[in-house]
Amino acid sequence: MADLIDRFQRAAAAAKQLAEKPDNETLLQLYSLYKQGAEGDVSGEKPSFFDFVATAKYGAWEALLGRSREQAMQQYVDLVETLDGNSG
Repeated sequence: MADLIDRFQRAAAAAKQLAEKPDNETLLQLYSLYKQGAEGDVSGEKPSFFDFVATAKYGAWEALLGRSREQAMQQYVDLVETLDGNSG
């Protein structure tokens, strides 16, 4: 588990340094997997309908409800490695 947490943290740093900015759908996927891996199931109040960005982020995270933190961390690492062109 400690190895996965380390890889997750390194992937989070790498995600901020990507050569190309991912499309919005991929950004939401990165956001939701990161939040699920870091915090677990969605929490807090659902944002106002009129705050479109916050609502999209909340919805993407909420869609991962029940996914284990470990599974989300691994999927986040895999996604960042794909985007970064890094195989490991």
